[in-house]
Amino acid sequence: MHILRMVLQGDIISFTNPHFSFRGDYMFFKNFKIITDENGNIKIVPATGEGETVVNEPKKPRKVYSHRTSVLYAFLITTVFAFLYFFFKLPAINLKAPEFYLYIILCCAVFSFATLFFEGFSSSTFKGYITEAKKRLSIPFYIIILCVAVTVVGTLVGLKIFRAKDWANLIYIEEGNFAEEVAETDFSNIPLLDKASANVLANRKLGQLSDLVSQFEVYPDSYQINYRNRPVRVTFLTYGDFFKWLNNQKSGIPAYIVIDMVTQEANVVRTSEGIRYSPSELFFRKISRHMRFKFPTKMIADINFEIDDEGRPWWIGSVVDKRIGLFGGADMIGAIMVDANTGEAKYVEVGEIPTWIDRVYISELILSQYDNHGLYHKGFLNSIFGQRGCTETTQGYNYLAMNDDVWVYTGITSVSGDQGNIGFILVNQRTKEAKYYPCAGAEEFSAMNSAQGAVQQFKYTATFPLLLNIEGQPTYFMALKDASQLVKMYAMVNVEQYQMVATGSTVKECARNYEKLLNISGIQTDSVGAEEKEIRGTIVDIRTIVLEGTSQFFVKLDSFDSYFRISAAEIPTAVLLNIDQRVRFVYSEAEDGILTVSEIK
Repeated sequence: MHILRMVLQGDIISFTNPHFSFRGDYMFFKNFKIITDENGNIKIVPATGEGETVVNEPKKPRKVYSHRTSVLYAFLITTVFAFLYFFFKLPAINLKAPEFYLYIILCCAVFSFATLFFEGFSSSTFKGYITEAKKRLSIPFYIIILCVAVTVVGTLVGLKIFRAKDWANLIYIEEGNFAEEVAETDFSNIPLLDKASANVLANRKLGQLSDLVSQFEVYPDSYQINYRNRPVRVTFLTYGDFFKWLNNQKSGIPAYIVIDMVTQEANVVRTSEGIRYSPSELFFRKISRHMRFKFPTKMIADINFEIDDEGRPWWIGSVVDKRIGLFGGADMIGAIMVDANTGEAKYVEVGEIPTWIDRVYISELILSQYDNHGLYHKGFLNSIFGQRGCTETTQGYNYLAMNDDVWVYTGITSVSGDQGNIGFILVNQRTKEAKYYPCAGAEEFSAMNSAQGAVQQFKYTATFPLLLNIEGQPTYFMALKDASQLVKMYAMVNVEQYQMVATGSTVKECARNYEKLLNISGIQTDSVGAEEKEIRGTIVDIRTIVLEGTSQFFVKLDSFDSYFRISAAEIPTAVLLNIDQRVRFVYSEAEDGILTVSEIK
C-alpha cells in the first residue's frame, strides 16, 4: 500500500537497492523502477538510467533429474565412497564386527542424500519433504533400521548379566606347582632388558649406521620372542617421512633390529630382498591394508613383527572370533602370516601355527579373559553382592621364556583392592595354555618399591619384575635403571617375603647375595650359581676399570695364573688392596671363565 501511494504521487519513482520479488516468475531485482504510463497503469521495469544497473538476472530454477538417473548417479557416488572408506578404515566384512554395520549405515546415508540432491523436492513444506523422502528411499531406510536393530539385539544377548558363565569360561585355568613345573633359572639366559631400554639400544645402534639413520627411524615399540632359544626383542624400521618413502619404497626397508635381552647387544640385520610390506608403507603395501584386502572377512585384532628360525621377517596378524552373542567374548581362532619381503600371505588355524611363532594370543586379551573368569566364575550376582572368591589381575605384566615359548606373567589379587597377591598366572601366547600358581606375597609394585628403597641413594628406577624360580622359591627379578634408561644394577625380591631384597652390579652377584639372604632367613637352598672355591696368595698385579659406573678390580696372585675380578659395589674393601699383600679369596668360576671374588679374607 505504501508503494502504491508513492506511485500515485508521481509519474516515475526510482528505488535504490530494495528487495522486491515476484514468486510467479521468480524474478529478482536489486535496482529497478516503477512507472505509470499515460493510462495510469503501474509497471515495474529495470533501471536503465545513468548510474542505474541491473545487478541480478532472473534466477533460473535448479535442474533436476529423473528418478532413474538420480539413482544411477547416487549409486556411483556411493560406490566411490564405499571404496574410499574401506581403503582407509579397513572394516571387516563380517556380521560379528560392529564396524561392518556402521559401514553399511554410512553407505546407505550417502546413497540417500545423493539421490535426494539429484532428484530434488516438489514440495515446499517440511512435512512434504519427509513424505517424499520416505517414498523414494524406503529400501535404504529399512536397511539402516535393520542394522541398528541387529546391533542393539546382538549387544544385549551377549551382556554379562545374562551370560556371566560363558564369559568366565572363555579361558581354562589349571592349577600348577611352581617349583616342579617352572624350570630353575639359568642365570646365563635371564632377559635383562625391558621394552624401554631395548628401544634406547635400538636407536643408538641405528645412529651408528650413516646409510640408514638419514632415511629411516626405529619403530617406537619392540616385540619379545624366543629366537634360537634366546630371549630377544625385535623391532623394525620405518621411513623417515613421505619424501624418504618416495626415495626408498622401490627397494623397501633394508633391515630390522634384534636386541639380545641377555647380552644387551643390538644388531642390525640386513635383508637382501628388503622389507616391502610394513606399517609405514602407503597404498596397498601398508601391512594392515594388505591383510584386509587379502582376507576381507577376517577380524584382525593385532599385528606383530616376528622372525623365523632363519631370520626371515614376518608379520603375524591375530584373528579373532566372537564367542558370546554377536559381539561379545572375543577369542583367537587363528593367525594370518605375511612374508614381510614378498607379501605372500596365508591363514592358519590355532592348532596349526608353527612353533617359531611366539605371539598369537594378545596379552591384553588374555588378561581381560582372566579378569572375567575371576569375577564371574560364581555368577553375576556374586560379582556384585558378596564377591566370594572374586579375583583379578594386577596392573602390570611381563613375559617369561619357557620351553621355547613366550608366556605372559601377571599377579592375581583380590578384587577388594588389598596390596598383596594371592598367586600368579602364566599363559602361553601361542597355545593359550594357562596355569595358576597359588603363592601369597607382595604384588609387583610393592616389590619394585622395595628394590628401589635398597639403592635409594642412586635414585634408580626398577623395571616391572620377571618371575624366576630360584631353588624352588618364586622370586621377583628386576633391573635398576638410571635416568637415561641404562641398566646399572639388578635386584631380587622374594615373593612371599618382599622385605628380603638382594642387589648386585651383575646378575651373579645379585644371585649370591640373594642366596645369603635365604640362608640367613632359614630357607634351605642349594648353591646358586657356580660352586665357590678358596685360594690364598700374594698380590702381584692390580688393574682397575669402570664398567657401567662401577669400579672393577682385576687382581693377580702369585699362586694362580689368571686374574680375579672384584666388584667395588659388592666388596668396598677392594680399594684397599695393594701389591705384595697376602690375601685369601673366596671365588666362583663362571661359564665364560671369569673368576669372580665374593669374599676377601
